[in-house]
Amino acid sequence: MGAELLDATFAALAHPTRRAILARLARSEATVTELAEPFDMSQPAISKHLRVLERAGLVSRGRDAQRRPCRLEARPLREATAWLADYRDYWAESYQRLDALLDELHAGDRTDVERRPDRPDGTGG
Repeated sequence: MGAELLDATFAALAHPTRRAILARLARSEATVTELAEPFDMSQPAISKHLRVLERAGLVSRGRDAQRRPCRLEARPLREATAWLADYRDYWAESYQRLDALLDELHAGDRTDVERRPDRPDGTGG
């Protein structure tokens, strides 16, 4: 995925209204009027959000007689997910190293407890 398209995808996903539009379109195609229904905003405002989503390649518009349905285009999401997967792998490896360190520290704590005297003054039990 090109850097420009990746930037456009993440910019489009940055707004909660656009994410909600994509979630709605994941269920089925919808017109601008249908997409605007759950929001407290005008159809022109929804159309602006749709243009951002279209530029990112996340939405396409068709024509069905008089109806102009919008459809989800998932390819940019798949490519963004693949890009993020590299970082998921990084964090998984980091957590594995942290787990190993914590196991090592925990094993050291057990050793210290075994060597520790029973009484704080060191006189034993």
